[in-house]
Amino acid sequence: MKRRTTLAALAAAALLAAGPAIAQQPKLKVGMMLPFTGTFAALGTAIDNGFKLYVKEQGGKLGGREIEYFVVDDESDPAKATDNINKLINRDKVDVVVGTVHSGVAMAMAKVARDTNTLLIIPNAGADAITGPLCAPNIFRSSFSNWQSAYAMGVEMAKRGHKRAVSITWKYAAGDEMAAAFKEGFTKGGGQVLKELNLPFPNVEFQALLTDIAATKPDSVFAFFAGGGAVKFVRDYAAAGLNKTIPLYGAGFLTDGTLEAQGEAAQGIYTTLHYADSLNTPRDDAFRLAYVKAYKLQPDVYAVQGYDAAQMLAIGLNAVKGDLSKRAEFADALRKATIDSPRGKFTLSRAHNPVQDIYLRKVEGKQNKVAGIAIKALADPARGCKM
Repeated sequence: MKRRTTLAALAAAALLAAGPAIAQQPKLKVGMMLPFTGTFAALGTAIDNGFKLYVKEQGGKLGGREIEYFVVDDESDPAKATDNINKLINRDKVDVVVGTVHSGVAMAMAKVARDTNTLLIIPNAGADAITGPLCAPNIFRSSFSNWQSAYAMGVEMAKRGHKRAVSITWKYAAGDEMAAAFKEGFTKGGGQVLKELNLPFPNVEFQALLTDIAATKPDSVFAFFAGGGAVKFVRDYAAAGLNKTIPLYGAGFLTDGTLEAQGEAAQGIYTTLHYADSLNTPRDDAFRLAYVKAYKLQPDVYAVQGYDAAQMLAIGLNAVKGDLSKRAEFADALRKATIDSPRGKFTLSRAHNPVQDIYLRKVEGKQNKVAGIAIKALADPARGCKM
């Protein structure tokens, strides 16, 4: 009887001793600020799915801490961006913000994150300034810079012998930067951009611009659109008969996550991006199988970027044993890491942007199949970054 009493007392003491240790690891509050309505809704959902898939694979914890989500639909509206991220920071007291898709929204988020020293992981928006003048020790990107995919296509189109091109994009931060990066790569290879066409985001009335392209008679067209806008542009381009005489190229978002709706109109289009549907590596095959099982959907580049945002968060958290107050150690661990992504392994630049292979892809059926590597281990130039 005495022995049982002693054992019970010891057990109770152990539980009491463990209490403070457990209390030191509260749930990690993650603010998911993504578009769940509008033109980019499917992109936001894919990012959210990918992030949560990785967390699920880790048993629901990152760095030993359970995850609690706080969700804001940013509606891809830059005018609401500052208020939306401040709600997550000031009202919900999140430890980290993950977002977003729209570059204009992400620019506002980055400014707030810098001012408040909030940890921000960007799972899509490629605004060059975020890893340029707005770079900061607390801001990381799991996706790309606008410069990377568009510059690579400019280089590729020049290699393929095109001399005279027209670019067409939405008129907003990402569109402007994609057009400029494409022009940089294309002219470097001896090409000439005859016209830089654009229309306001998220306008999808393309007919006047398609007529302009037909009248200009370039030997190629570079386009940057995404989501619903990409679907309509590719279909309108084919309906106008332009695809029969003027080959259409683009940053990979033109055909990523959109092929089902684009159908025959997308066949044969070449794009450049840091992911493709036919990598056929063990890492990617396992990811694709898990994603299909979890969501009954095929994954795309947005799902990969969400998955890797969670993976990057986990690498940093593991290095500091879940203690996000050790921000310098968190950042140092990520800078030294090689991220084992479904896209292929990548590292982070000094500006916290992926250094990664940019694939040349060709639409065949319902896949963006690898046709080669346009540029290997391409690093964003991080112009203006003082970090």
